[in-house]
Amino acid sequence: MFSKFHNRQKGFTLIELMIVVVIIGILAALAIPRFMTATTKSKQSEAKGILKQVYTMQRTYRQQNNTYWGQGTTASAAAQNAFAPIGVEIMGASIYTYTITTANATNLLVTATCSILDDDATVDTWTINDQGLLICTSDDSTT
Repeated sequence: MFSKFHNRQKGFTLIELMIVVVIIGILAALAIPRFMTATTKSKQSEAKGILKQVYTMQRTYRQQNNTYWGQGTTASAAAQNAFAPIGVEIMGASIYTYTITTANATNLLVTATCSILDDDATVDTWTINDQGLLICTSDDSTT
């Protein structure tokens, strides 16, 4: 009688292994889209931070010179020092391109665009104006 229980093989059955694989598949199907959205949102924080910095430095420049600086100026990872006259440097790892669309005595509009935020063709676009209003005009994280 004792020898019957002693010779029993140890291990998992095929059914048990299949159940584990199905559970892992379900968890992955739920987690991967959330991870991708979180990754995209974190990349967008670059644009928000740089645009706020440009806005602050533009306000300082306007106080001293009675006009905003640099209409038509574009800065990116390839042109990191393009905004140097207002004291803003773009990081070398930047994925956004920043353009001062409008800059005169009363109006300011700075735009950040990125076409490589994720795997689709949607361009992510953010703007900030002379009132400090930060707007996402094309949100690539929702498509």
